[in-house]
Amino acid sequence: MANNNHNASAAPNRKWIFIAAVLVLVVLLSAFLSLRPRRIRITVAQPQKQNISSTITTNGRVEPTRSFTAYAPAGQSLVKRILVAEGDQVKAGQLLLQLDDSSMRQQAASALARVRTAEANLAVIKSGGSQEELIGRRADIVKAQTEQQAAQRNLESFQRLHQRGAASDAELQAARDRLAQANASLNALNQRNSARYFDEDRARFQADLADARAAYVNAQEALKNANVVAPFAGTVYYIPVRTGSYVGATEVMLQMADLSQMQVRAFVDEPEVGRLQRGLPAKITWDAAPGRVWNATLVSVPATIVSRGSRMVGEIICRLSNDDRKLLPNVNVGVNIILAEHPNALTVPREAIREEEGKKFIYILDGNHLKRREIRTGVSNLTRIEVVEGLQPNETFGVASLSPSPMSDGLSVKIEEQ
Repeated sequence: MANNNHNASAAPNRKWIFIAAVLVLVVLLSAFLSLRPRRIRITVAQPQKQNISSTITTNGRVEPTRSFTAYAPAGQSLVKRILVAEGDQVKAGQLLLQLDDSSMRQQAASALARVRTAEANLAVIKSGGSQEELIGRRADIVKAQTEQQAAQRNLESFQRLHQRGAASDAELQAARDRLAQANASLNALNQRNSARYFDEDRARFQADLADARAAYVNAQEALKNANVVAPFAGTVYYIPVRTGSYVGATEVMLQMADLSQMQVRAFVDEPEVGRLQRGLPAKITWDAAPGRVWNATLVSVPATIVSRGSRMVGEIICRLSNDDRKLLPNVNVGVNIILAEHPNALTVPREAIREEEGKKFIYILDGNHLKRREIRTGVSNLTRIEVVEGLQPNETFGVASLSPSPMSDGLSVKIEEQ
């Protein structure tokens, strides 16, 4: 019986001893793991020598630097003849298109007649009246002068008679009244002759003449535009009208340009505008010509920032040579502005560079440990950065950690992939 009690009390003791042993093992294992240096899995690489450039990428539209657009004159005009086709090379002064100008000639003649009439009316105003009116007024003045002279002599005669008592006071006063009336009539005629028209009349006739001349100039311009002539040598690239069709005022009839010199108008996002300057090189690409690159130069930088949809942008212009005429007006192209370009530069992937407190550094592989090293960078693009100081061409560096723990100085690592 006593033996049974002893066995029963020994079983719980063995249980507690086992639990204690397990706890001791856990503690020892934890201590071992905590004291053992950490080791993470990383990818590594070596720097590459390559040409690298810093660029701004956007898109734009091609347009000629020298172009000409022929617009239809006022009113409805009939297209009489089209003498060229789209794509034709033309010379300066070559006739390109003709309109039916019969109505334009009538308008020009009518406008010229208005000019002549207005000029004649203004001449009449300046001279004081028509020839007939001038002759009549001169005759009236001569008659009034004769009457005034006769009245003066009559008064002088009555004055002498009155002094001798041979004429009464009433007769002398009548002679004076006759002279005063003659003087008044002569003065009135002289005043009407010198001020035949008011200043308002003169201004109105001058305005009529100016209006008539403007109408004549417009009619002459319309008549001139009826024959569309190439102002310079170039390429006809757009003819929206057809022979026999009617065109309205200011409607586009033909477009031509010197396609040997083109420009690209593009927009750059506001944060990039400060990096732009005139003279920077640019590369132009067009989806319709895969593999073809046109070399351009930045000739205009933004003078202001404008809203364009959801973007705040500045407008730029790049100019380029198009000697083979392959680049067409109004097409959309890609624009790569080269801010800086370094040949044979030592470059690393962007993700290999770390930055802390304004300093950039990289983790160099030293055996199976990482060593932090400060570096100085140069030109960068979307994927790679130039290292100008702090890295040798044959050194290996950590690129990214494949473990939950990040890379750090002195850390033990395992290279997963080269």
